[in-house]
Amino acid sequence: MLEICARLGLSSGEMARLGVLWGKSAEKGGGTMSLLLCHMLDTAAVAEFMFDRFLAPATRDMLDRVSGGRGRRFFAWLCGMHDCGKATPAFQRKSGAEAAALAGVGLGWRAAIVTAEVSRQWSHDKAGAFLLRQALKASGRWERRHVDWVCPMVSGHHGTLRGATMKDIAHAQGDAHGKTAEWRRVQELVVEVFTAALGFESLADAQPVAVPARAEQLGLLGMVVMADWIASDSTRFPGVPDLAQVSLAGARRRAAAAWEERRLGGGLRRLRPTDGCDVIELRFGHGARASQALAVDVVRAMKVPGLVFLEAPMGEGKTKTALAAAEVVAERFGLSGVFVGMPTQATADPMFTQVRAWAAAADPGSEDDVVLLHGKRAFNPEWKAIQAGDWSTADARFRAVQEDAPDACCVSRQGPADWFLGPKRGLLAHLTVGTIDQLLYAATRTRHVMLRTAGLSGKVVILDEVHACDVYMSQFLKEALHWLGQARVPVLLLSATLPPGQRAELASAYMSGATGTTDETELPVPGGYPNVTAVWPGMPAPVVVHAPTWREDLPVRVKVVPEPPVRRGKSASDRDQEQPVIDLLTRELAEGGVALVIRNTVKRAQRTYRELAAAFPGERVILHGQLTTSARADRTEHLLDQLGPSAAPRPERLILVATQVAEQSFDIDADLIVTDIAPIDLLLQRIGRVHRHTATKRPGHLRRPTVYVTALGSRSDLPPTFERGAEYIYGRHLLLRTAATVVEAEKSGGWAIPSQVPRLVSAVYGADEVVPDGWADAAEQAREEWAAEQERRRQAAAPFLLSRPGERVLPHLDGLHYAATDASTEDHLAATVRDGDMSIEVVLVLQDPDGYRTLDGRRLGPGGAPPSDALGSLAGDMMRLPQRLTSTAIDHLAPLPGWSEHAWLRRTRALVLDTARTAHVGDYVLTYDPETGLTYTPAA
Repeated sequence: MLEICARLGLSSGEMARLGVLWGKSAEKGGGTMSLLLCHMLDTAAVAEFMFDRFLAPATRDMLDRVSGGRGRRFFAWLCGMHDCGKATPAFQRKSGAEAAALAGVGLGWRAAIVTAEVSRQWSHDKAGAFLLRQALKASGRWERRHVDWVCPMVSGHHGTLRGATMKDIAHAQGDAHGKTAEWRRVQELVVEVFTAALGFESLADAQPVAVPARAEQLGLLGMVVMADWIASDSTRFPGVPDLAQVSLAGARRRAAAAWEERRLGGGLRRLRPTDGCDVIELRFGHGARASQALAVDVVRAMKVPGLVFLEAPMGEGKTKTALAAAEVVAERFGLSGVFVGMPTQATADPMFTQVRAWAAAADPGSEDDVVLLHGKRAFNPEWKAIQAGDWSTADARFRAVQEDAPDACCVSRQGPADWFLGPKRGLLAHLTVGTIDQLLYAATRTRHVMLRTAGLSGKVVILDEVHACDVYMSQFLKEALHWLGQARVPVLLLSATLPPGQRAELASAYMSGATGTTDETELPVPGGYPNVTAVWPGMPAPVVVHAPTWREDLPVRVKVVPEPPVRRGKSASDRDQEQPVIDLLTRELAEGGVALVIRNTVKRAQRTYRELAAAFPGERVILHGQLTTSARADRTEHLLDQLGPSAAPRPERLILVATQVAEQSFDIDADLIVTDIAPIDLLLQRIGRVHRHTATKRPGHLRRPTVYVTALGSRSDLPPTFERGAEYIYGRHLLLRTAATVVEAEKSGGWAIPSQVPRLVSAVYGADEVVPDGWADAAEQAREEWAAEQERRRQAAAPFLLSRPGERVLPHLDGLHYAATDASTEDHLAATVRDGDMSIEVVLVLQDPDGYRTLDGRRLGPGGAPPSDALGSLAGDMMRLPQRLTSTAIDHLAPLPGWSEHAWLRRTRALVLDTARTAHVGDYVLTYDPETGLTYTPAA
């Protein structure tokens, strides 16, 4: 560094001042202070390793395009420059031990003015943006457009991008920023010397040649944060207090050691071209079905990254199609990973196994990098085995998926790098599987959102079951698609079927980012099913094609099961309410068989389950969200063993009573289904569980699939009445239109599934009249109410979206966080993107006169302190409370005193049950039954 200073003609006094500016205090530098230039060079060196071994080829190409072919050096410069604002009194005052040395070389300040409060107001990220802006303008060559997009790379590296204020300008002109000539000069030198150390002839020489898209800027900022966080690890980057010992070569040596120790590279680095190959057969061991081959052909024809819809019936193999298509897209466009977003944590778990198996076949060794992203991953057996180094469980699950994949390699022995398992870092891993929430969070105006954008850059994004997004969630999905389109991230959307309007809205959102226009994307209605729809910039017209399904249509009979009317002031008894279903199942299952009963609410499912006890003792099981983690997981696994694709032996007679948890990504096969009314697309999803597997042997009278629809009472001349839970959840508009199609199907003999699925969904979600004349007035009123509610929910999402109205046309990021949301934890974020009150998780604990114990009877220590062999039981005894109980739980529940020493327990509330498994919490009485789950009633 001294050589560079001499080459630049610095005086001894100027070098002395550079030699006292600190970047990491002794406390944060491993016991030794680290000079500011040292930390900046450390960060730049980390950025070089990121460029070489971490960034996707597409991201490197973007940096080369922006910088005029100097992408690696420019990226290192961007990352290292992040802390230049530490060259101010407001920051330097924070280490009292260094104040004397600073004053001794003429860098003092008035302590009465530069206070701790001023330091908080004039943080070094803000100061750095002002400092860099002044330096770039002074260089004489930097254009305004480049100054405007580069400076937020400094101002936003602490996670927020706020616009400048008059107070900021005042600080930049005052003591906090350093208004003496000595301070102004040393600030210039920090920028100048660092720039020269990276090999630029001058600061003017570092100017880029193009402005990246706004989404690309946000991704770059996320990479700046990543480089800073890695270089801030004092155990791998200890302090260097002597300017003579500071050099880029030394920083590179430190970064190399840290990089190898952290194992931060990886991803899909060795993908082979698959042109002319059957990728499905290559990866999964069987020839591609017509719909799978069609989808792969479509993505092979794409000229640039775009958006692809894969719509196919349940069991068609959409997951394999998406992974094969993702491999083709990644190889063609220089991408290094995937993000697979699933609707729930439960559906993400099996996808984790499938993605690892696919990755092992596509790029042997990359399965090490797959990260499972959801709050319950610690309880996933395969993830747990990988983290613990117990490969017996992981190997079995992994090989079960791999057994038909001829190119699969041996099972890895490392797992993903630990660094990616920290807070907010998960999406940065190259291969990630989680809930769709992880993507939706990237569309919120929250702190460190740039890390999520960076994590999605250079990937193929796959989202499954997108039809499950309601109008509120869809606002975040559309916002995310806009940014992904602008970032040139290809997206594959999977669904059994989508309403035409929703498909067009999602396509328009993506193309608005990809093309920079606000024109609506018009999509032709697919002419058949399964089908593939694709859009990308520059294409003459959307691609909309279809293929025959691999299986014949199921002729599904549709029947309505009327329920007893509920009169004002008087309700039918539980037995009377359930008697029609009891009679139905008694008749239909007289010779055996498996029935799936889906209710819209937990309370209704519990009632059905209880009332079936007398007629079907020992032949029924219940599954819903108000069971403990272990109970739900055990039941799900057992049901998949009994009713899954390789089930043997199948129960002679069984009734599964479930809520919407059985609606999607649940590969079980029932002989008949009884389901509450739901909007047509969801109703068809439920029907996908009947006669799902062709090899299943069934009782003779159940060989024709039948769906019985409940929760509505109907007469053709009067509009139907709906069960209150159904109407509360789904609204009357779609239920009326769905009910009309159900009644018509009962008259006509049923539906042909899957060929009629698109027509049915289009009819219910379309504008044409589908209800009988006698329902018309009620239907119109319901439509108006529904439209008003949809608009209300759209407006409710707007304050949390990443872009504010009119902001998308801005060329830079300054002011992005004009009003950041308060969401901080995963629970808060989930509530933000799902339009609900925050729900919380609790651990259920029993208390008796002798103290606390787990639900399975393991005794806990004083204050509930868990012995090591009880931690697993406590983890399994967790559950998420209904949203209605959230505020009550926050006010009345807390961790047990003995949990203070345990990382996850000390942040988790305990629901303490007495020996009758009951607790009084605020105005509610809660009871947990191991068989039926949690119930709650108002306290007397």
